[in-house]
Amino acid sequence: MASAPPFRQFVLKVATRCDLACDHCYVYEAADTSWRHKPRFMTDEIVRRTAERIAEHATAHRLPAVALVLHGGEPLLLGPTRMRATLTTLRDVIESAGCAVDLRIHTNGVRLTSEYCDLFREHRVRVGVSLDGDRTATDRHRRFANGASSHMQALRAVALLRDDYPDIYAGVLCTIDIRNDPVAVYEAVRDARPPRADFLLPHATHSDPPVRANPEQAEYADWMLEVFDRWNAESRPFPIRSFTSVLDAFRGLPSGTESLGLDPVDLVVVEADGTLEQTDSLKAAYDGAPATGFTVAEHSFDEVSVHSGFEARRHGLADLCETCQRCPVVAVCGGGLRTHRYSAPSRTTPPVRPPDPFDNPSVYCRDLKELVTGIRTRTQTSVVARVPAQRSLGLSADVLHQLAHGYGDAKAVAHLNRFQRSLHILLLAKVFAAAEGNSGSLQELVDAAIAMLKTLDAGHKNALHDVLGHPYTSVWALRCLDDAQSGHANPEDFAHLASLAAAIAIRAVVDAEIEVPVRRGAVYLPTLGRLVVGADAGRSLTMRISGGDCDVFSAPGWQGVRRVALPSFAGGGIALEDTDPFRRCHHWEVAQRLPDSDATTWIRTVPAAWDLLARDHHSYAPGIAAGLSTIVPLAPSLSGRAVSSTARRAYGAIGVALPVAATGPKGPSASTLALLMIHEFQHAKLGAVLDMADLHDPHDTRLFEAPWRQDLRPLEGLLQGTYAHVGVTDFWRVRRFTALDSEEREHAEEEFALWFRHTLRATHVLAGSGSLTPLGLHFVEALRTTLEAWTSKV
Repeated sequence: MASAPPFRQFVLKVATRCDLACDHCYVYEAADTSWRHKPRFMTDEIVRRTAERIAEHATAHRLPAVALVLHGGEPLLLGPTRMRATLTTLRDVIESAGCAVDLRIHTNGVRLTSEYCDLFREHRVRVGVSLDGDRTATDRHRRFANGASSHMQALRAVALLRDDYPDIYAGVLCTIDIRNDPVAVYEAVRDARPPRADFLLPHATHSDPPVRANPEQAEYADWMLEVFDRWNAESRPFPIRSFTSVLDAFRGLPSGTESLGLDPVDLVVVEADGTLEQTDSLKAAYDGAPATGFTVAEHSFDEVSVHSGFEARRHGLADLCETCQRCPVVAVCGGGLRTHRYSAPSRTTPPVRPPDPFDNPSVYCRDLKELVTGIRTRTQTSVVARVPAQRSLGLSADVLHQLAHGYGDAKAVAHLNRFQRSLHILLLAKVFAAAEGNSGSLQELVDAAIAMLKTLDAGHKNALHDVLGHPYTSVWALRCLDDAQSGHANPEDFAHLASLAAAIAIRAVVDAEIEVPVRRGAVYLPTLGRLVVGADAGRSLTMRISGGDCDVFSAPGWQGVRRVALPSFAGGGIALEDTDPFRRCHHWEVAQRLPDSDATTWIRTVPAAWDLLARDHHSYAPGIAAGLSTIVPLAPSLSGRAVSSTARRAYGAIGVALPVAATGPKGPSASTLALLMIHEFQHAKLGAVLDMADLHDPHDTRLFEAPWRQDLRPLEGLLQGTYAHVGVTDFWRVRRFTALDSEEREHAEEEFALWFRHTLRATHVLAGSGSLTPLGLHFVEALRTTLEAWTSKV
C-alpha cells in the first residue's frame, strides 16, 4: 500500500479557452496568467498518460472508484469527436485497472446540444451547468466578448437536460453577486429544477477584496440567508450544497465541499499541457499560486500528493490561523476556502522567516459566521416530544445491558420499535392539531383525510401502524410541525395526510374514494410508491380503492417501491425506497428512481450482505432484522469513498450507495454493504435511545477530539460516532477470521487495529467530558468494557 495520501478527485482541463468573456472568471481575469502559455486543447497523448497515471494511483491505493471532472475554459470547445475519444480513453484505461470512474463535465451551456447529450449518456457522464440566475444576474457578468448576453443559451442548456436528459443532469452552479436580487436568482435556479445546486462566493482575497457596499456588514450572509429562507419556506425542493453542508456540519457530518468544514481535500488538477496543479481557485491569489512543478509525463500522483500545497489542506484545524482556531463556528465553516484567506506579503524588507500569506481568517469571515449562526437560529427548534429520562426509559436490565454494550437482539430492538411507534402516533396527533388553519386552499382535502384516518384508526390499527412506521412519515410530520411553529407552514405538506390515508386504506383492504395531492408532478403513497402524472396534472386527483387494489397501480406512470425478500426480517424483507419525497433528509444526495438494471443489482446484493451478517455477526444480525425496514439508495460519492447515512428522525431506515465494486468487474461488494448496514443501524439504535433519555447535557456546545477525524466534534456527534464504530471494530474483528483470502484477512487485521485504537480513545474523551448523564456514563463504560474484552486480540 502506497504511503502518500491518495487523490480521489481529478479535474482535467481538456480545453483552455472559453467562448464567453465573464469578467468574474478566476481563470482568465484573476492574478494567475498561466493560461496564456497553455495549449488550447489537451492532446490524445496527455489524455492517455493522465489515464495511465490515475490507474496506477488507484491500483497503488486500492481505490474502488475515482471522480473525474472535465473542465476548462469551456470543455465543449473540444468538439464531439475529440470528446468521444477522450471519454473512451479515460474509461478504458482506468476501468481496466479495476477502478470505477465517475465522470462529470461542467459547462457554461452555450454549446450543449442533443449530440453532446447522447454522447454523455453513452459514456455515463453527468453534466453541470453554470447559471447565475435570471437575465439581469446573468448579464451582469456572463457575456460574450462582444457584450452579447448568454442567458438564453444557458436556459436552453438546462431545459435540454431537465426535460430530455434528466439522467445525466448533475445540477447548477451559481456565482453570487450581492447586487442581484437573491429571490429572483433563487427562483431562476429553482425553475431549472436541478437535482442539486450550489451558490458560490466569488473568489476574492484580502489583497483583492470582494464587492461590498458596506465593509462593516455581512452582506454576503444577508444575501444567502434570504435565499435560505425562501428555499426553506418551499420545503427545500432540491439540495443546495451551500446550506446542506452547514446543516450536515451541525450534525457532525462531513461537509462534502472544500469551501466549508475541516475535511481534508483530495483533489488535483491536470492542466491541458499535463502540468499538475492545486485547486483552481488559487489562481485568484497570485500568479503561479496553483503550480507544483510536477507533470503527468514525469511524475506519479504519489509524488505530487506530498507537495506542501496539498499538505496544507489536510490537517484540519491545525492549518488555520489562531483567530479561526478560537472561533466557535470553526467546525462548521472550516475557515472557509483557503484561497479566500490569502493576503499578499508586505513589500517592505522581508523578515528572516516570511509569514504564511494564507495564515489569516477568510476575507468572508464575518459572512461565514453570520451565515452559520443564521442557519442555526432558523433550524435549531425541534418539536420532538421527549420522555422524562430515567423514569420512563422502561428497559429491562437485559435490554439495557445489551444496548449499552453496543449490541441489541430482536427483543431489545423491538422495545425501541414500540417506543418509536408511540412517538409517531403522538406526532400524527400533533399534525392533526396543527393542520387547522395551516392548509390554505387544501383545507377541505386535509379535513377529509383526517376524518378518514380517524376511522381507519378505529378498525385497522395494523395497517395504520405499518404506514405510520414508515421512517419518512416521521420526517414529514416533524417538518409540518417545525414549519407551523416557525410560521412557515406549507399546505402541500399537510395535504400529505391524504396520501397517508390512501396508503392505509389500501393496506387495510378498505373500499374508498379519496382525493390525494399532486406534489411536484407525482402522487405519493407512503410504503407503496408513486404515480408520475406530470407538472400539468393540477393540485390533486381522486383515487379509487377496492379490495386492496387501486386504480393508480395500473396507470402508465406507476412506480412501485421494490422490496428485497428476506424472510427473517420483521416485515418479510427490506424496502428499496426511491420514491418517497421526504427521503431527502440524508446528508448525501439520494439516488433518483433506480433503473431496472440497478434495482436488480440491489436485489441481488442485499441478500448476499444479509447472509454474511446472519452467518458471522450474531450480535447484530437479529437486531437489524427486527428494526431495519428500509434502505434508501444514495448517489455515489465523487471521491469514491463508501457512502452511507442515517437520518436522525428516520428510525428504521438507512441510506447507502451501492458499493462501487457492485458495478465494477469484481461484482457486488456484499461485505462492504454488510459493514455499512452494521455501522448505520448502530446510529439508528442510539438515536432511538436518545429519543427516550438524555445521555449527555444537551446544552454543552463544546467541541471534542474525534480520533478518526481531523476536526473537533460536538458531544452528541462524538457519542454517535463512538457507538457506531464499536460495531465497525467488531465487524473487522470477526472478518480477520472469516474472510476468504489471506490478503483480505490481512486488511481486516489492519482495520481492526485502527478502529480499536480510535474507538477506545473516544470512550476516554467522552468519559472525561464532564457532560455525560449517569446513564450516559453507564453507556460509555459499557462500550469500553466491550472494547477492552478484545484487547488480547489486537
